[in-house]
Amino acid sequence: MPPLGRLRATLWLSRAMSLGVLEPRPPGKRWLVAGLGNPGLPGTRHSVGLAVLGQLAQRLGVADGWARDRRCAADLALAALGDAQLVLLRPRRFMNANGRSVARAAELLGLTAEEVYLVHDELDKPLGKLSVKLGGSSRGHNGVRSCITFLNSDAMPRLRVGIGRPTHPDTVQAHVLGCFSTAEQELLPPLLERATDLLLDHIRERSQGPPSGLVICGHVPA
Repeated sequence: MPPLGRLRATLWLSRAMSLGVLEPRPPGKRWLVAGLGNPGLPGTRHSVGLAVLGQLAQRLGVADGWARDRRCAADLALAALGDAQLVLLRPRRFMNANGRSVARAAELLGLTAEEVYLVHDELDKPLGKLSVKLGGSSRGHNGVRSCITFLNSDAMPRLRVGIGRPTHPDTVQAHVLGCFSTAEQELLPPLLERATDLLLDHIRERSQGPPSGLVICGHVPA
């Protein structure tokens, strides 16, 4: 059974969003963090953003505090990070429509695109490579493209998690939608830990001062 206090906090968040009675917070003190992926396919490369979000929830002590929000078509969890508040979001829509869930949650929370973090897979980075950057194009990622469309902005900061690009172009779709190999799975635990570190460090920095446009990179040794 989930801890009662955490579950109550997330259920309160869901009710507060529906009633529009969330307490006001200054800019940079509430963040929406969305893991992009396909519901029901958690072990695939394309859903590595959901795996990072799961690690993040565990790190923040809210892994058992998820609650479904039908207005967003997503699962939500509420966590504290210092004096900032994080709302974690797992879309219940498929990747190409993830943006509908993210944008609806941002609207209910009263957040701008700059206060919405996207966590997603990146073909053009090898497995073990990470980067966080503010804004930019979708770079061909359908989930990010959906978020840009429904938020009507490309200003969202992203944590890009490298999954590597296969040599032959015809195998890209199978690679993205496929599960990590046995060898790759051995790299996942430290990768998810490092991804969580980078994300939390970036949010802490932005919570304390003006946003930075710098790229922060990391690598997990093979």
